[in-house]
Amino acid sequence: MADIVCQRVIPVDHPAFAGHFPGRPILPGVLVLAEVVEALRQDSQAGAAMTISAAKFLAPVGPGAVLTIRVQEAGASRRFEVRNGDLLVASGALGI
Repeated sequence: MADIVCQRVIPVDHPAFAGHFPGRPILPGVLVLAEVVEALRQDSQAGAAMTISAAKFLAPVGPGAVLTIRVQEAGASRRFEVRNGDLLVASGALGI
């Protein structure tokens, strides 16, 4: 598998922001991971049997964020990172 790099824009009016959290909208971590999964699905070489085996959330993601998702080979496994500009917001490992 070649490295995967893609960008995803989080809409300002994303429905998750209404309840998570009023006054300080933050995209839930599970939805950040859903963006990683979607990036994998768009790559025909990534394989359908991928699982997220580890994830670390490092910074909140707010409305209008432009996320850059990168998936790279790391020996026998694959690693991912999600950035909002230069800020690393999540990272983790993928399994087969």
